[in-house]
Amino acid sequence: MDRSTVAERKDGFEPFLPHPLVRGGDRQTILAALRPRRADLLTRREQAVLIDAGKDYTGFAPERAVRLLGFYTRGLTRGRRRGLVLLLHGWEGSSHSSYNLLLGSALIRQGYDVFRLNLRDHGPTHHLNPGFFYATLIEEAATAVDWVSQLAGEAPFYIVGASMGGNFALRLALWHGRQPFHNLRHVIAINPALDPNHTSDALDRQPLYLHYFRRRWLASLRRKQALFPELYDFTPLTKLKTMREMTEWLVTRYGKFPDAWSYYESYSVAGDRLSRGLTVPTTIITAADDPIIPVEDFHALAPHPLLDVQIHPSGGHVGFTDAFPLRHCLPALVSRVLQRAGEASAEG
Repeated sequence: MDRSTVAERKDGFEPFLPHPLVRGGDRQTILAALRPRRADLLTRREQAVLIDAGKDYTGFAPERAVRLLGFYTRGLTRGRRRGLVLLLHGWEGSSHSSYNLLLGSALIRQGYDVFRLNLRDHGPTHHLNPGFFYATLIEEAATAVDWVSQLAGEAPFYIVGASMGGNFALRLALWHGRQPFHNLRHVIAINPALDPNHTSDALDRQPLYLHYFRRRWLASLRRKQALFPELYDFTPLTKLKTMREMTEWLVTRYGKFPDAWSYYESYSVAGDRLSRGLTVPTTIITAADDPIIPVEDFHALAPHPLLDVQIHPSGGHVGFTDAFPLRHCLPALVSRVLQRAGEASAEG
């Protein structure tokens, strides 16, 4: 019996297995991009919040505080609040990515307050800070999360991240062991990038995904250069064809790393890294057919009593879409974890 079966049976979750016509990593990943219905209610009620995220560790503006933008939406049900859920997007996503709107819309209807945070240079935030985004900037993310957690008051606080946001969520879970976040009860990572070296290589092997992410990344960097032309010239990146080549050029020219491998390794949460300092219950939801995050990385995780790893047979990369009728099932997977976490918190 493999670890994925044990994890699913431990919490009583049924494996997600969609209709055969929408089964498969590529189909699931593409369907995930469909904008959810009824998302307008979330965005109509959202309040934009600019957060002081503390010291700038990029080296471009050490005298200035980092500013991050988020959107806060109160839950719709009356009576006792079920908690506050922080949603973290993936690389080149944003607070308004389809999966964030999907999850946020479902959660506010269930009575949760939702805060959707934009990491640096994601969404409409390129102008806020001179330094550009690195996935290693966990300090500013943790400072922002600490501020957001205070909005929970006496209610439980939860962190949910997808893809690169899942990687951040797992590192924030480790951060919580050293500097606790207010009322943090559970962390959920959806298809997290455990080993960025492996993820980068997986992207470079697949022309469809490489083209998609490369195009979005170049557009983001061009926007940054247009805003701060005195700091950046990203023109040579257009001639580089792989994620690894582009990353290596960036981190050696503008960063503090000798190569891309060192940069990726610095924010990896693979192997036994989570088992070294996890102090909050943490759930990983992923799919065996994810075309971007190798499933072997999840099987290689060291076990920990607070870590639950759910490896579903299908779901693609942050997909989990079924038919017929066509419907997003990710909110149900997340809601079950939050419900159990809330029940455990109440019992405690």
